[in-house]
Formats: sequence, C-alpha cells, structure tokens
Amino acid sequence: MLLHDTGLVYGRYLRQSLRSRFALLFGVLMPLLYLLFFGPLLTGLPLGGQGSSWQVLVPGLLLQLGLFGASFAGFSIIIENGQGVIERMRVTPVSRLALLLGRVLRDATVFAFQAVLLVLAALVMGLRAPLPGVLIGFAFVALLTVSLASLSYALAMKVRTPQEFGPTVNALTMPSMLLSGLMLPMTLGPVWLDVLSHLMPFRYLVDAVRDAYVGSYATAHMLYGSLVAVAFTALAVTVGTRVFRTAGA
Repeated sequence: MLLHDTGLVYGRYLRQSLRSRFALLFGVLMPLLYLLFFGPLLTGLPLGGQGSSWQVLVPGLLLQLGLFGASFAGFSIIIENGQGVIERMRVTPVSRLALLLGRVLRDATVFAFQAVLLVLAALVMGLRAPLPGVLIGFAFVALLTVSLASLSYALAMKVRTPQEFGPTVNALTMPSMLLSGLMLPMTLGPVWLDVLSHLMPFRYLVDAVRDAYVGSYATAHMLYGSLVAVAFTALAVTVGTRVFRTAGA
C-alpha cells in the first residue's frame, strides 16, 4: 500500500509540475547565470584542486540547485493548506509517509532534470568529466533534494505562513552556501574558515562530487560524502514523516 500510495501522490504532483514548463526552466536559471557569467572568470586560475575550473564550479552549482530549490519546496504546502487541500487529505486512508515521499520524489525528479540541463550547458562551455562522475553527481543532487525538501515540508507544516517561512529558509540556506564551498573550494580561504566549513554537512557532498568529476572515486571525500548524504537523507525523511503524522496531514 505504501508503494501504491506513494505512486499516486507522486503522479499527482509530477503532473502539476509538467503543466508548468516555465517553472521547470526558471528553476535552473540562477545556476545557469553563475555558469555563464562567473565560470569564465575562473578559467586558468589556480583553484587548489584537481581538474579544470569547470570541474570545480559545476559540482558546486549542481548542489546549489538542490540546496535553494528544495529548501523552498515547502511554499507549496503553505498554499495547499490555505486552499484546504491538506484538510481534504486528512480524511483519506493514504499513508502519511506516502504523502511526504510522493512530494519529495517529485522534487527529486524535477531537480534531476534541471541538473541534466545544467550539465549539458556546462559541456558546451567547456566542462569535461567522466560519465560515471556525472551520474554520481546526479545521485548526490537527488539525495540532497529529498533531504532538504523533507525538512522544508516539515517546516512549512509548523510555521504555516509565507512571512515566517521565507526568512527562516533564507537564514539557513545562505550560511549553508557560503560555508560549503559551493562556488570555490574552502581550502582557498584562511584556515579558520576551512575548519569552520567542516561543521557544514554540505561541504562533504561538494568535495565528493568534485572528486567524482575528476574521476577519483575511491577517496576519503567520496566515502564521507556518501555517508553524510545517506545519513542526512534518512534523518530528514524521518523528521518529515513524524511532522506529517503529528500534524495530521
């Protein structure tokens, strides 16, 4: 029943996303702007890592896509709550876990599609990366999307209004972006900033994807990144499911 219910919820929200093609393309706009206008500035600069500047920048942009997109996914819950959709779902026998999984799997599908568009554009700009590394990057984006979307929906169920939700998400996502080294490796900064960045779980995901993009798969970065991604996803889905159950969504 869980798989059946998840499929129903997933299909419902995926159809909504497919009807809004403009939103699908608009979501990848910010990383594309960084790619087009910031990427060329890094060409030829010593960035303290293996590979080209594109192999440093593109993994960060992929995770930036998941970070900002999935973190704001909870806005849809606030809208549905205002329209009475959540109330109507309360009287159905659908699993509360399925209500969450269907939504986050839709989000993962949408952001994986946007990630493909971003990588294709990067290939035109000059990115060269092994296919297994690119696929690993997509997997990390999907896990990041599932985890952050789960937490975003849980937060939206608690705060209820956009005026509370938006500033809270901004206050969390901006430090995450700055301290994770999404744009440039944190090793380029002072030692204290590099040490501080290790307290941010997204740092490990960025390092892992950058290793994958240069074809280094059996590394400590890959191990730590995989462990952090899986553990963070499991924790986030657990928290999101608990909130959905207690809120009666």
